[in-house]
Amino acid sequence: MTKQRVLTGITTTGTPHLGNYVGAIRPAIAASQDEGNQSFYFLADYHALIKCQDPEQVHQSTLEIAATWLALGLNTDNVVFYRQSDIHEIPELTWLLTCMTGKGLMNRAHAYKAAVDANRADGEDSDFGITMGLYSYPILMAADILMFNANMVPVGRDQMQHIEMARDIAQRFNHHYGEHFALPQAVVDDHVAVLQGLDGRKMSKSYGNTIPLFLAEKQLKKHINKIKTNLLEPGEPKDPDTSTVFQIWQAFATEVQAAEMRREFEEGIAWGEAKQRLFALIDGQIGEARERYHALLASPELIEEVLEKGAAKARAYSAPFMENLRHAVGIRKIC
Repeated sequence: MTKQRVLTGITTTGTPHLGNYVGAIRPAIAASQDEGNQSFYFLADYHALIKCQDPEQVHQSTLEIAATWLALGLNTDNVVFYRQSDIHEIPELTWLLTCMTGKGLMNRAHAYKAAVDANRADGEDSDFGITMGLYSYPILMAADILMFNANMVPVGRDQMQHIEMARDIAQRFNHHYGEHFALPQAVVDDHVAVLQGLDGRKMSKSYGNTIPLFLAEKQLKKHINKIKTNLLEPGEPKDPDTSTVFQIWQAFATEVQAAEMRREFEEGIAWGEAKQRLFALIDGQIGEARERYHALLASPELIEEVLEKGAAKARAYSAPFMENLRHAVGIRKIC
C-alpha cells in the first residue's frame, strides 16, 4: 500500500509560543507517528525573508524552531525533517511554476489583497511597500508542496486558498507538460485549539501577546500572571467560556481536569489560584522538553547534523524529480 505524503512547513520568524505548540507542533508530532503516512516537515526560511529582513533574527529563529521540534520528540528517523533552503530544487521549481501561473491568480491572493486594501485606507499607492516576495509567495508555497507530491497539507482555514492555488498551478502544468504532480488536499482540523493571548486576542507574534513555549519557570509564571482577567472576586462565579485562563487550561488538560476546572470556575475560584494551577499544569508538561531544548541550543552542531541528514533524505526525492521536470519543459542536453 502506497503511503500518503503529508507535508508541514514552519516559518522561521520569531520564537515558538504556546499557541504554536497546541495549534501546530503537538498535533504534527503526533501525526508523524502514524506509520501509514510519509511525513515531511521543513523549516521555511525562504518564506521568512518575506516578513523579516534581519539576518540574525532569521538565523536565530531557525535554530530555535529546529530545537523546539527536536526537544518535543520529533522522530527524525521516521520523517523527513529539513531546511527549505537546503533543497536547491525548490527555487528552481518555483521558477518553472511561475512561468505557468496566471497573474490574475496572484492578484486574488488574500495576503496581497489585504496589503493593497491597507495601502488604500492609508491614502498610499495600492502597491506601496509590497515586494514580489509577498506577491508571489503562494507560488513558492506551491513549489514546497509539489516538489514532494504531497497528498495532504495540514493548514488553518486562513491558508486553504494557498492549497487551492497549488492545485490550480499543478493542474495547469500537468495539462501543458504531462502528468507530473499529484493534486494536494488541504487538511483542516477544527478541533485543534487556537489559543488566546495575554490580552484576550488570538495569540500572535504580531500582537505581542504571546507566551513563549520554553520560558524559564519564573518567566513562565510571570507571563501567565499577566493574562487579562475581569474584576470578579474570589467566591464569585466566573464564566469559563469567556476566560483566557480557562481556554489555555483546556488546551493542556485532560477531559477530567477540564471538567473539574470548569466546576471550580462556576464555584468562584480566585484568579490568582487559577493562574497558579495553570502554571503548574503547563510547566509539568513542558519541563523535560525545556531542558532538552536548552541543551540543543548549547550544541547547535547537533541540530545542524540532523538538518543535513534530513536534507540528504529530501534531495533523494527532489533531485531526480527535478531532472524529470527539466526534461519535460525542454531544459536538457542537446543530444
